[in-house]
Amino acid sequence: MPRIVKHPEVRRTEILDCAQSLFLTRGYDQASLNDVIAEAGLSKGAFYHYFSSKEDLLAALAERLAATALASVADVLEQPGLDALTRLNALMARLRQNKIENAAAEWALFETLFRPENQVLFHRINVAAGALFRPVLTAVIAQGVKDGTFDTFDPEGVADMIMQLGGATRGIVADMVLAEGSSGVAATKKAINALEQRIRLYEIALDRILRVPDGSIRLAAPGYVRTVMTARKASKRPGAR
Repeated sequence: MPRIVKHPEVRRTEILDCAQSLFLTRGYDQASLNDVIAEAGLSKGAFYHYFSSKEDLLAALAERLAATALASVADVLEQPGLDALTRLNALMARLRQNKIENAAAEWALFETLFRPENQVLFHRINVAAGALFRPVLTAVIAQGVKDGTFDTFDPEGVADMIMQLGGATRGIVADMVLAEGSSGVAATKKAINALEQRIRLYEIALDRILRVPDGSIRLAAPGYVRTVMTARKASKRPGAR
């Protein structure tokens, strides 16, 4: 039977698909690199032609999820007639909905990143996501400056600030995950309240930086953090996928 030679991008996609499936069903820590290699039907040498390590594989998965998230908001970005504030809030709302719908997959892939020893990898993934979303946010904010909705001398700087907010809440999210795992309901509730309060602070800061009334920019809807945590908890039940 003739040997089938696949295009490198096809093979790379197959490896990512296998890895994502294993990380989702077993968790990132429980699925070994050898498991991924076996599932993909590759030799170790062939695998390392595409990815240098398990961490490199996770970073590639993060880039792919970010690209998928960006594609999912294309209609919001391209919809005619929206002022910049409406477009920005619609963009954030769509991203929040995506995160709720994909909570099981994202937590299975990324929960380990909130451990102190994985801070460098967490930063690497944030940088990858920022490379895709920063230009999009810059364009929306620049639109707002042009039409008079926003007032800032540095649209790209504001976009960069928005991208950095996820990294800035890393410690609070880590406390929230730890509290849910070992500290009980009261501690989890306290951690969720802390994250919601911090997000609200960032919203007010962005309102004032862009010189719009307080309450104009919505990074998170009421109850959003609890909804995501509930989805995460459901994904960790026996038999959940």
